[in-house]
Amino acid sequence: MQSLIGTGVALVTPFKKDFSVDIEALQRIVNFSIDGGVEYLVVMGTTAENATLTADEKELVIKTVIDVNKGRLPLVLGVGGNNTMQIVEELKTRDFSAFEAILSVSPYYNKPTQEGIYQHFKAIAEASPVPVILYNVPGRTSSNMLPSTVVRLANDFENVVAIKEAAGDMAQAMQIIKNAPKDFLVISGDDMLALPIVLAGGAGVISVIGQGFPKEFSEMIRLGLNKKAADAFKTHYFLSDSIDMIFEQGNPAGIKQIFQALGIADNTVRLPLVTVDDSLAQRLNEFVKNSIK
Repeated sequence: MQSLIGTGVALVTPFKKDFSVDIEALQRIVNFSIDGGVEYLVVMGTTAENATLTADEKELVIKTVIDVNKGRLPLVLGVGGNNTMQIVEELKTRDFSAFEAILSVSPYYNKPTQEGIYQHFKAIAEASPVPVILYNVPGRTSSNMLPSTVVRLANDFENVVAIKEAAGDMAQAMQIIKNAPKDFLVISGDDMLALPIVLAGGAGVISVIGQGFPKEFSEMIRLGLNKKAADAFKTHYFLSDSIDMIFEQGNPAGIKQIFQALGIADNTVRLPLVTVDDSLAQRLNEFVKNSIK
């Protein structure tokens, strides 16, 4: 799927100081990402704090992104969880006409076997009316979807078109790139490994930092896709400190601090997350200040 090559950004859900969803700030973030040159937008991923949004708030965020985007970029919707039957029901009842694909996380908390993970995504693939991007993030799910399981799913289901690989393991990503079907996309789920994965044959990234520095980050990925490694690594090393910092005290607290420094949105997060401390806020503010040309 050509529309999923390049930089996708996992959009945050901005909040006001009273913890309500800040629609105007969300509109600014969407436009900032689009104007910065990213290739697609991901709605309701982990970075959106969807675990602490009500059903009505989720629908409000989804509708807002669709309305602001106005069809300019492909949209991907996060539809995942650890209750397979519930996800299948959503896939059968939701209107996906505005979305290019779904991003579905490997089941968390339950800690299924590899066969359980396969059967979970088999049920999703058979129910989904749109292409499926697998999402492997062992740091959040407590189980690693092995390359053999990914390749098996890719071979068995035509609509399983990609994986967002966030195991933080370069060798694992390369194994999937090597063994998966030719058109299957390996998308980095780790901002720090995005460029190396692209240079190894990956298709791009679903990024957090990319929405804070969309122009720089998306250009870096395009350079990588064009095998202009030396130029791409200049940007990688320029942004690397900010990537470390935004994850230092949890996601999305770090990227929300960047948005505050940019004057785009407040840094408020919902419990059990808390805002970054004063020391990290100062360092992030300084990085933003020094990076604005």
